[in-house]
Amino acid sequence: MSATRRGAGSALAPDALPALEAVPGVSYIMPILNEAGHVEEAVSTILAQDYPGQKEIVVALGPSTDGTTEIVRRMAAADPRIITVDNPAGDTPIGLNLAVAQTTHPVVIRVDAHSELTADYTARGVAVLRKTRAANAGGLMRARGRTAFQRAVARAYMSRIGLGGPAYHAGDEAQEAESAYLGVFRREVFEALGGFDGTLRRGQDWELNLRVREAGGLVWFAPELQVTYWPRATWSNLVKQFYATGVWRAEIVRRYGARNSARYFAPPLLVLGVTASLVEAVLQLTGSTRRWPRFVRGFTSLVHVPSAAYAAGIVTAVWRADDAGIRERLWFGLVLPSMHVSWGAGFLRGLATGAATNRDRSR
Repeated sequence: MSATRRGAGSALAPDALPALEAVPGVSYIMPILNEAGHVEEAVSTILAQDYPGQKEIVVALGPSTDGTTEIVRRMAAADPRIITVDNPAGDTPIGLNLAVAQTTHPVVIRVDAHSELTADYTARGVAVLRKTRAANAGGLMRARGRTAFQRAVARAYMSRIGLGGPAYHAGDEAQEAESAYLGVFRREVFEALGGFDGTLRRGQDWELNLRVREAGGLVWFAPELQVTYWPRATWSNLVKQFYATGVWRAEIVRRYGARNSARYFAPPLLVLGVTASLVEAVLQLTGSTRRWPRFVRGFTSLVHVPSAAYAAGIVTAVWRADDAGIRERLWFGLVLPSMHVSWGAGFLRGLATGAATNRDRSR
């Protein structure tokens, strides 16, 4: 990639970024809310990374009601590498920015209480930044599950028919990327761009990476960076999560328009298509279409074709999941349309009204 295309005059361009020292210190940032069942293991695992450089983790404490704050403060009192900062609003981007402001090292790694890094994640991430001169790098999100339902959700995350598109869900080749899962950042990103957009409760990673790219920086996908992600454990929480994600993706589309990938429009088109098919089916069953001219009835009947094709795709995906047990396969068949329809419905709502004060109620 030429310096001209990357923006040679930018402080984030590969040729403009200063070389990293041999073993740079690393700061981890973690916004957290109601994660009492995960936070202690998550923080301990992060600080146990197989990396010889200095480490610190800054935890932005949202207004948890399950004892999360008390657990983290107890850990911080016992380990000076754990730093806490209050995030009264509980919003993820605000917490991230508050955490970044307390960091001290040249590499900043975003982490999550629902994710587990491989032991060599930090060392590999630093090596990728050094080799590619990227401003941000991310890797594979390996979704996993403990129950049949959670395994079905993980399967949907990792399948093309599930989330599709982004390299960090199913990619296998190192490449320049639109965005990055979590992220191993050069500190210069935050110095140059001022951090995450505090008005985006979801999608703030994509938005920041858009600004990185527009500023001439390189966002890099490295498949050797792998993170285990544990999805929501109940159907209702999954639907709430994806509805909120759809709402906020629409807000990003309202703000940034064509700079969004075309794949984001597939779920709302699905919702519109299924709705049209249901309306047509009701009209047919009630006999309302009998009064229409034959060519009109034939034309409107075509609205069933996309929905039938989608249903066939779901059935085929379930059929091909022959390495899963019967309960997981049945859940997989429900999870896929649940994710698509809730995301699409949220997107349509967000496109019509904006995200406003919508929050993710899945935690």
